[in-house]
Amino acid sequence: MALGSAIMVVISRNPVHSVLWLIITFFAISGHYILMNAQFLGIVNLIVYAGAIMVLFLFVIMLMNLNAETEPQKNKWLKLAGVVAGGCLLLVLVAALKQAEVKGKVAMLETGDIGLIRNLGKALFTDFVVPFEISSILFLSAMVGAVVIGKK
Repeated sequence: MALGSAIMVVISRNPVHSVLWLIITFFAISGHYILMNAQFLGIVNLIVYAGAIMVLFLFVIMLMNLNAETEPQKNKWLKLAGVVAGGCLLLVLVAALKQAEVKGKVAMLETGDIGLIRNLGKALFTDFVVPFEISSILFLSAMVGAVVIGKK
């Protein structure tokens, strides 16, 4: 389901349909996280990506004027530069994946306690309580700054 909807994201001609297929992809990936006993990652993926960011993408695409007639045509050198840049990225990805070693690694399915929310909470409030509180103060100051900037 994840692979099929990811392929549909790429081959869909309508950008709204592409975003909807991407939301289905995120739901499938969240299901994979839950099957691998990483419930926290699955729920955060649903809330943050499928819930918030994809809705934002959908609204932005719906508010944009995507007429092909009004879009400026790109010249052939710009298209060639895009193809060369994409090829370089593909080469880097292939080289990085070639050196990755995954033969001896096996995921623990439906067993173990890795990825549980209980373990994350225990680690956050025992070993990492000071950085956790510092980050919460940083987020609070960022929210206050956003409100002050937004008031003007």
